[in-house]
Amino acid sequence: MANVKIKLVRSLIGSKKDQIATAYSLGLRKIGDETIQPNNPQTQGKVKKIGHLLQVTEA
Repeated sequence: MANVKIKLVRSLIGSKKDQIATAYSLGLRKIGDETIQPNNPQTQGKVKKIGHLLQVTEA
């Protein structure tokens, strides 16, 4: 299974609590934080929920 690199490019300030929790579950706390996650349905759902805050690339 392939991996994706996820980077937080917009601030979490002003986001809803569930969106902040989703970012934290991906390991993203501050702008510029990056993480590599498996490309599976669970990760895709998280990315879809807060996609407007993220930059996603193939890893």
